[in-house]
Amino acid sequence: MSLLVLSAHDVDTVSASFKPEELQLLMAQVFGRLSAYIPATATAAADDGAAGISMPHRTSIYTSNHTVLFMPARIGAPDATAASGEATTGDTAIKVVSVPNRTDARGLPATTLVLDEESGATKAVINARKLTALRNAAGSLLSTSLVGPSDPRVVVAFGAGQQIASHLDLHIRHFPSISHVVIVNRALNERALALKSRLTARFPAVKVSLFISDVSSVESYVRLADVIVCATSAAEPLFPGAWVKTGAHVILVGSYKPSMREVDRALVLRSVHVAPSADVAPVLLVDSRAACLREAGELIDAQLDEARLTELGELIPLDATGQVDLGRYHALLTATRPRHDVPGFDGPVTIFKSVGVGLQDVAIASAIVAKAAELGEIGTVISNYDS
Repeated sequence: MSLLVLSAHDVDTVSASFKPEELQLLMAQVFGRLSAYIPATATAAADDGAAGISMPHRTSIYTSNHTVLFMPARIGAPDATAASGEATTGDTAIKVVSVPNRTDARGLPATTLVLDEESGATKAVINARKLTALRNAAGSLLSTSLVGPSDPRVVVAFGAGQQIASHLDLHIRHFPSISHVVIVNRALNERALALKSRLTARFPAVKVSLFISDVSSVESYVRLADVIVCATSAAEPLFPGAWVKTGAHVILVGSYKPSMREVDRALVLRSVHVAPSADVAPVLLVDSRAACLREAGELIDAQLDEARLTELGELIPLDATGQVDLGRYHALLTATRPRHDVPGFDGPVTIFKSVGVGLQDVAIASAIVAKAAELGEIGTVISNYDS
């Protein structure tokens, strides 16, 4: 059996060929399946057989320089039997991530192994250094498209790493209304400057500004923001919730343990407790209700009942086979959503909090392999790997 190896450069090439809408639909399928197969109160790993999903808890190994994480997952075919009566297959993968004891501007060393469903052999080895950011950004874009402003103009991003780079790239490409992007970083370092330079070169029609986080003028931009993206390791809120205008959409992907929080309790409560206005209804979306209540410091601090949280997948319409119902899905995406100019700074907002789920890794890795095959002549093929 042959083995496909995709380097970081190969992955960049393949990733660039995806339209934002393709990645958004991919995540809609993942989150729709996740919410359909896992009960809202589930706390254990999901395992629903060949046609379902499996996400064992990650395994950690500690070394002197890294914490190595092993994260297997499987997403079965939506319907166990195809229309022809033949058994259908799914996708199985394992991601290995090394979290270094120091910051690496390139992101975390990561590799994903994709297995052949029939033989069980490894069919692809993928450099996944940037794939976590890409799948997170695709999920966030889906949240903006479903509950955020329909014509965002100003996006403010806290952080300057790969997560922010992917989020801004997908949002700018998907929303032609975006005219100004503001990057807020802890320091005016090479990574932040390089991100500003890349965005300016790729999107000449979009104004790109860069500030360090203690500059007083940041407040004025947060007050203008239609979409705010936070991807930091902050232990304290990055800005007062009172700066966020009514109707803004806030994306939180940085915190992943109870001691971390990127926004304050007051802002979180505006997504669940504030009465809806004529234009905006509060929504607190999460990728996984159980995981976020266990790991997200902002939600733990807000002491929210799980009924206040809505899983992103619960908004996704599925057909009888478990696939996204494209007609109803596109109707949701084109439905009237909050305007960008709703007045006030104490009204409802929408929030999407994500800590990431293993099914996203399986989906994005399998999509990369399929797209590489479609494009042709990408990657290195070891033809006699298992012979």
